[in-house]
Amino acid sequence: MKKLSEMTLKELWQLFPIILTEHNPYWEKWYKDEVEILKKILPPKILYHHIGSTAIQGIMAKPIIDILIMVNKKNELEQVTNLLEKQGYIVMAKNNNRISLNKGYTEYGYAEKVFHLHIRLKDDEDEIYFRDYLKTHSKIAKDYEQLKLELYKKFKYNRDAYTEGKTDFVKKITNLAKQKY
Repeated sequence: MKKLSEMTLKELWQLFPIILTEHNPYWEKWYKDEVEILKKILPPKILYHHIGSTAIQGIMAKPIIDILIMVNKKNELEQVTNLLEKQGYIVMAKNNNRISLNKGYTEYGYAEKVFHLHIRLKDDEDEIYFRDYLKTHSKIAKDYEQLKLELYKKFKYNRDAYTEGKTDFVKKITNLAKQKY
């Protein structure tokens, strides 16, 4: 069996297709439990936020818990990443100001619990604006769910295209939220 690091993007997309499920009340508990683990690994003064569709009741979501980890200084991005990698988290994407890691991907597919960690500087909080707007505007949240269902049908095995298809909607709502809040 190939290791995940040896698989092509196409093989990874086949192994980890887009899956949308009804909201699961356990997601909030899974988020809180994972944050308790993270607090034992990472330095104090880090802020944690449950983001993504699993944080929004009433809409379908990929059963992946997204956690925003907010650090104060740029050098902490790498420090936090190194600590998380030692605990088995895998770096998915990295640039100067943002790092994403995951946990729960196996050579056999998804584990029971899957987490995406998004490490950002404390002022990079677009995901919080987007989440909060959807939480307080159920009609917009349902519009987002409908968009995700349409994209899922087209791009079940192409995560990049699925994500790209949501980008304009997410930017529009995030900008509305920034104006409101």
